[in-house]
Amino acid sequence: MWKRLSVIWLAVRGDAKRLWYALGHPESPGWLKAGAAALVLYLVSPIDFIPDMLPVIGVLDDLVIVPLALRWLLARLPAHIRTYAEQRAGGARPTDGWTGRTVR
Repeated sequence: MWKRLSVIWLAVRGDAKRLWYALGHPESPGWLKAGAAALVLYLVSPIDFIPDMLPVIGVLDDLVIVPLALRWLLARLPAHIRTYAEQRAGGARPTDGWTGRTVR
């Protein structure tokens, strides 16, 4: 299981950071939290669409489903939350779009 998670982490590292910061935003929608929880449950669940016992195909479905689900969640974020998450993931301090002040 750890090998599977490490391979998936290498594939989705940037998107996972953006999702993490979007979840930390005070105005993050409830559907985002539910979607992120469902994605984590899918990753750690022993039940998959294609069992991991099959040598290559079992991990390959996770390498396709998880990044697609991450991108789908991130694409549906409101613009100000997406901007906030991208700034935080890039290492910059996020600013308020209206005043230009730094936001915590």
